[in-house]
Amino acid sequence: MSVRSSFAELAGRSSYWFLHHFFNGGSSLPGKLTLKLGPNILQAFSKRYDLVIVTGTNGKTLTTALSVRVLREKYDQVLTNPTGSNMEQGIVTTFITAPRPKKKGLAVLEVDEANVVKVTKYITPIAFVFTNIFRDQMDRYGEIYTTYAKILKGVKLAPHATIIANGDEQLFHSKDLPNPVIYYGFNHEYRPAFHAPANTDGLLCPKCQHILQYHMRTYAGLGDYFCPHCGFHRPELTYAVNKLGKMTPTQSSFEIDGHPFTIKIGGLYNIYNALAAYTLGRFLNVSPAQIKHAFEADEKVFGRQEVINVEDKAVTLILVKNPVGLNQVLDMIETDPKPFSFVFLLNAKYADGIDTSWIWDGNFEKLARSDIQQYMTGGERYKDITTRLTMAGIDNIWHEINLEKVLDKIKQLPSQHVYVLATYTAVLQFRKLLTENGYLKEGGKHNG
Repeated sequence: MSVRSSFAELAGRSSYWFLHHFFNGGSSLPGKLTLKLGPNILQAFSKRYDLVIVTGTNGKTLTTALSVRVLREKYDQVLTNPTGSNMEQGIVTTFITAPRPKKKGLAVLEVDEANVVKVTKYITPIAFVFTNIFRDQMDRYGEIYTTYAKILKGVKLAPHATIIANGDEQLFHSKDLPNPVIYYGFNHEYRPAFHAPANTDGLLCPKCQHILQYHMRTYAGLGDYFCPHCGFHRPELTYAVNKLGKMTPTQSSFEIDGHPFTIKIGGLYNIYNALAAYTLGRFLNVSPAQIKHAFEADEKVFGRQEVINVEDKAVTLILVKNPVGLNQVLDMIETDPKPFSFVFLLNAKYADGIDTSWIWDGNFEKLARSDIQQYMTGGERYKDITTRLTMAGIDNIWHEINLEKVLDKIKQLPSQHVYVLATYTAVLQFRKLLTENGYLKEGGKHNG
């Protein structure tokens, strides 16, 4: 490491210590400072770690967390960024605050799609894990094709790295790349050819632009797709979910190539995240038995179906950020047989995406089928989400822009269970508030 990089790392570590101990923060600013002083600092870390990059629109944080659990079954230490700080500065902070490994370590990092190239410019990963591509924060990423192009810009700098890709996502099979590719997906059913709904993302064949058909569709545009015009079709899967078991809001059972697994989190979309982690684990020679043991750990992930006790309420906090993810969450909570209350916290800062029009693609109308005892909206753009719920035929809505008042009103809700859906900065703000009020411990552990 050069003198400049060493000084930059020292300055970054010092700033992190100060921010962490006095302000309970420091996930981004130390990285910014380090990059300012040593722009090539990431290159120094390439000698310390083998790197796996997890990227895509939805599921990066949980896929990363599950992958780390799986790999810790075999590796003594696995470096990661558990809070989802996945921009360049957050990734630098992850490296500079980690203990220096005695031998070359393994790092599994969630990386924002547009930041993949900023990492691979300095560190050549051993593998990429691709989750999916959906419309997300249109003001930042544009359409799905431009998002994938951002990822590929970084991949082209690492032509020998293995790509572990969701084979049910047609974009991941649309480009000829020199990299070795391992595909995962679902093979739990087969039907005669059918079309996806007309408003589904990625309905057109990426080769000839004709409408794709399916023999199986999980959700959105994911599934066993094929083009009847040019013959483009889903690639052969190396690892596949071949059976679905019981699905609840807190647990999902399934089989991967005949091996039974259970994860303590609900939603079909989260089985994809587990499958991605399984595939990475098998790539790095973790056995199915070890993966099963890793999946059984009841460790909640930052903002991903965390259950926090607030007085007598069980509050489930869930990040939402785009229509596909939102609709999957709505599908998941619809499986809850018990009555609950529903809270939506909507912000529109840069990290959330300043365009909130995506909420109009959420299928809130289906909430009428659930036993929801009270609705509440909050956050900077509470008026937007209140209007959307009203247009969905919902009228018993409390609303508060101030999150402290939201927390107070949660204690007054009529149900024991409360689902809180929130955009990224609203999750951060609400968790900070929960910590300040003693419902979360420092580091994200739950009290009670």
